[in-house]
Amino acid sequence: MKTSDFHYDLPPALIAQAPLAERSASRLLHVPPGDAALEDRHVRDLPSLLRAGDLLVFNDTRVIPARLFGAKATGGRVEILIERLLPGAEARAQLGVSKPPQVGSRIALDAGGEAEVLARLDDGFWQLRFHVGGALEDWLQEAGQLPLPPYIARRPDKADAERYQTVFAREAGAVAAPTAGLHFDAPLLEALRARGIETGHITLHVGAGTFQPVRVDDVQSHRMHSEWINVGAGLVEQVRRTRAAGGRVIAVGTTVVRALESALVDGELQPFSGDTSIFIYPGYRLRSIDALMTNFHLPESTLLMLVSAFAGKARIFAAYDHAVRQRYRFFSYGDAMLLWPQEAGA
Repeated sequence: MKTSDFHYDLPPALIAQAPLAERSASRLLHVPPGDAALEDRHVRDLPSLLRAGDLLVFNDTRVIPARLFGAKATGGRVEILIERLLPGAEARAQLGVSKPPQVGSRIALDAGGEAEVLARLDDGFWQLRFHVGGALEDWLQEAGQLPLPPYIARRPDKADAERYQTVFAREAGAVAAPTAGLHFDAPLLEALRARGIETGHITLHVGAGTFQPVRVDDVQSHRMHSEWINVGAGLVEQVRRTRAAGGRVIAVGTTVVRALESALVDGELQPFSGDTSIFIYPGYRLRSIDALMTNFHLPESTLLMLVSAFAGKARIFAAYDHAVRQRYRFFSYGDAMLLWPQEAGA
């Protein structure tokens, strides 16, 4: 299986550069199981596509203002993208710099304070210690910049501070939003509750590695980045009750899929907190979910491989071809899909 097998052509004009005025106004491409016809719907139609007793699982991670700028002692400019907060005012980060800094050197931050270079890690990241006169997470809220994805060709504005967060975000630690969750607003959540559809939450702190391309031609040789997850006992019990009552588990976003699949033990969901580097691609059989709501993903990306594993590669590429022809909006601020597994009748 080659990385190039997951390429598709996308007109740049279809890459959404800003959110719609209303979260749930985004389009929703419904991809039923088997060979049933694709349906052009809207996210606000979701309650009618589900049934009472179903469980929607969201990722409640909160995006931190993780992008900073500064300068080395030599004057060279540095862009810092924090990938993960660590104890003791330390962080794991990517550095955008013309020449790598020396271990032990310091970066003067434009927002005040310094970042001390502790180590260069073996996966292209750096370990930094921040000297900013207070708790790093609190300081970032004032000094950091929201890290919009690289395919959004503009600087973040005040609107992004709200719209690049889900309405249920509560656990700070992500450097990218769980974008399928961005489509949900208070009226939609109320409509789901009124229909008897339950909601639950996991936490997966999306890291900067989510935007790193697959650099090997052989898919199985790719080394997946690790991310921190928490699948709590409460969510596990919700899933068990849902299954026992004949309901279905619907993941809102690929991050939820990765968390739930990582928490399976002998096919049963168990509470789990820690790192996961799970890599899901065709040939992997997903066991934790019955349906998946997700945005459209980049060509040749691990997330496109994940959805292909769930719904079938041919079915996914037919859906993407339809979405391009129908001018759907792609990626983080774009439209969504509701996918069912490739086995009919699920």
